[in-house]
Amino acid sequence: MTLAPETTLDRLAPAAPASAAGTATATATRVELLVGNRWHAVCDTAGLTPGRGVAVLLPDGRQAAVFLDRAGAVYAIGNQDPFTGAYVLSRGLIGRTGRDGRPFVASPLLKQRFDLATGQCLDDTSVAVPAYTARRG
Repeated sequence: MTLAPETTLDRLAPAAPASAAGTATATATRVELLVGNRWHAVCDTAGLTPGRGVAVLLPDGRQAAVFLDRAGAVYAIGNQDPFTGAYVLSRGLIGRTGRDGRPFVASPLLKQRFDLATGQCLDDTSVAVPAYTARRG
C-alpha cells in the first residue's frame, strides 16, 4: 500500500465494527517502521492478512515488505529479492523454521527464505535484505 503525500491514514481507517455485545471496538492499529531515527506509519493492520505481506513505500523512496504472522506479530524487511532484483518479497508466504521456529518469508520467485527478524537469507548466508523494526502504533 502506498499513499499519495496528501493522503492520511485516518481517512483510510475502516469504521470500528460493533462487537457481538453491541459495543464499539477499538479502531484499527497502524503499523509503524523505524527508518533512520524516526517512526513512520506505513499502513493499518486491517490491511494485513495473517501469513501474507504488503508492499509499502518508505519516505526515502525504498520499498519494504510488511508481514503479519498468525500470532499477530508484525515484521518488515526490504521488498527487493536480491537474487532476481524484482520487488516481490511482499508476495511471498511466511512460515517458521523447524529447528528454532524463526519466522521467515519465502521468495515467490526462486524460493529462498529470508529471516523476518534479521533479513538474513537462510539458504545463502552471504545474502541479506534490510530488516526494519516494526511496531503497532
